[in-house]
Amino acid sequence: MATMITGWLILALLALLSLSASTVASLDAPFIVAHKKTALNRLKSGAERISVFMDIYNQGSATAYDVSLTDDSWSQDLFEVIAGNTSMSWERLDVGALLSHSFELESKVKTQFYGAPAVITFRVPTKAAPQDAYSTPILPLDILAERLPEKKFDWAKRLLMKFGPLISVISIVVLFVYLVASPSKSSAAKGSKKKR
Repeated sequence: MATMITGWLILALLALLSLSASTVASLDAPFIVAHKKTALNRLKSGAERISVFMDIYNQGSATAYDVSLTDDSWSQDLFEVIAGNTSMSWERLDVGALLSHSFELESKVKTQFYGAPAVITFRVPTKAAPQDAYSTPILPLDILAERLPEKKFDWAKRLLMKFGPLISVISIVVLFVYLVASPSKSSAAKGSKKKR
């Protein structure tokens, strides 16, 4: 019975070792993370300019080669490319490195647009087939939609969001200095008893 249990334990240990070896081998690869974001800017001419920004990171443990970005979700019926290209290529993306790309589009059509993620294709030396990664999707864009007027105190909210942490730190430091510099009630009471 003991030899049977020992045999099963050895078999389980060998299976675990082979699984961990394959996991370690797969960890030695690039891991591409891509973030896609947009910004809208209304023009006086009745058009809307869309700025598209793409950041591509290699969070893996190996270099990615022949990296190419393709963002074909922008229909030519709705958008015209004003600056840059919707596709781009790079020779390599090292471990921990960042690649950035941007382009601008213009639209004169009022619509709600749902953009698809961009496709990033790259090559890994240990694999024959090219690998694909996808960017984050964008929120729906309301092209030429009616914008609500800014609220009265939005500037105050933006100011607090920008400088709120700094104001908190300064307030804490001032309070600390005040507490350290001001006499305590017990020492003030002792001083008044001595005067009597």
